[in-house]
Amino acid sequence: MMILLCYVKIAMNKLGICGSHRSGKTTLATKIAEQMGIPFVKTYTSQVFKDNGLDPSQPMNFAVRLDIQTRIVASAEKVWEKGGKNFITDRTPIDMMAYTLADIKGDIQVNFSALEAYLKRCFKAVNYFFTNMFIIQPGIPLVYTRGKAALNRSYIEHLNSLIIGLALDERINTGIRAQTIILKRSDTCLQDRIRIIIDSARYSGNESRRYSTGLPEVVLT
Repeated sequence: MMILLCYVKIAMNKLGICGSHRSGKTTLATKIAEQMGIPFVKTYTSQVFKDNGLDPSQPMNFAVRLDIQTRIVASAEKVWEKGGKNFITDRTPIDMMAYTLADIKGDIQVNFSALEAYLKRCFKAVNYFFTNMFIIQPGIPLVYTRGKAALNRSYIEHLNSLIIGLALDERINTGIRAQTIILKRSDTCLQDRIRIIIDSARYSGNESRRYSTGLPEVVLT
């Protein structure tokens, strides 16, 4: 029975790497996929922007932002659905919500019903598609890449704070929140990141939660 339970745990790894842009999520996810022998499910955020004639590094009004983020979620849902019982991906609905909310300022007019529907869809996608989430915080050197979001440290810090808060939201299933690991800012070495995530994905309870050091006083239940 113990062997069977261990097998079931490993056989149901749907891993999401969360974090702001330029934090190393894609490189990390591909390396983990190789070492764990599970598929890497690539999302196509940049392509969705390009297909709709938008540049993610440029300002846009909130109605446009909400529309494009809804298209991004829809595109990602299609590829996550094809991922099967085991996969790792470099984007999650948590990231997508953070980018959307980051555009809201005090004087921005927002269709709250549309925003609420979008957030509800994103939380539903988290609960449906993922078993574990790993938040990669800013730390590695920033390198400009054409077609990526703005290379602004303050903006990246803003996104990081939103991502951490959203990952702990009560609208996410308790089991997923308990398996949400916040890597330290000092965890910038690729091999260390790989080790932490693979170890955490294979084991549950306190043994995995010891790495959730980003918010040491939060008890995930």
